[in-house]
Amino acid sequence: MSSRTTASKTCAATIVSIALVGMGMANAHAGTSGSLALTSDYLFRGISQNNQEPALQGGIEYAADSGFYIGSWGSNVSWLSDTNVSPDSISNSLELDFYGGYRGKFGESVGFDVGALYYWYPGDYPSGFNSPDTGELYFGISAGVFAAKYSYALTDLFGYADSDGSGYLDAAVNWEFVPTWTLNAHAGKQWIENNEDFEYVDWKLGVTKSFEGGFAIALAYQDTDAEEALYTNRYGNYLGEDTVVLTLTKTF
Repeated sequence: MSSRTTASKTCAATIVSIALVGMGMANAHAGTSGSLALTSDYLFRGISQNNQEPALQGGIEYAADSGFYIGSWGSNVSWLSDTNVSPDSISNSLELDFYGGYRGKFGESVGFDVGALYYWYPGDYPSGFNSPDTGELYFGISAGVFAAKYSYALTDLFGYADSDGSGYLDAAVNWEFVPTWTLNAHAGKQWIENNEDFEYVDWKLGVTKSFEGGFAIALAYQDTDAEEALYTNRYGNYLGEDTVVLTLTKTF
């Protein structure tokens, strides 16, 4: 258990954000992309991050011709301030992610993606509160409509004590069965070191419709087998329950 070093992290994140924005402006024709989304519920690995309320999200990425890339993504959240542990002492409403890696191919048909990602939750926390900030390494592989990805935590995972070394395995199918319509299926397993009671499986089945101009709408049914007593917040909401999520996205 350790206190947060908020000032230094704020400075570091600000520098990274400025660098990303500058890179995007300077290389707008060399691989810069971004997205804005409005979703009815921000589910991360099957667990609601915003007390089952809507979330506004956005991101930007620069990808070089060589395969290297760097990016940032953010969303409003409330899961930390909604916790049953010292809720009145926690002030957090934002998640900011920073990532970078390399994408390439094995032969002609199998793609791979390797990189690192840091989840940052700026805010005020009580003395001794284990930081929710998390660093992960990931490796993904894809072939046709199939994809799989494994993430490995280098730090404690989202505040769980002594949980470095935790892992998440994600398997997905994204099949464009007719033009502009894509079937989305996913199953994942979250392992949490030294916190086995909190481990769970999540799954999703949905469809995405894309439109001209970079717009898309997605509808998905998602569920988990997470222990209800462990994933219920101070408002009595079970954050791992089955739910239908509607998401509107604009890419640019």
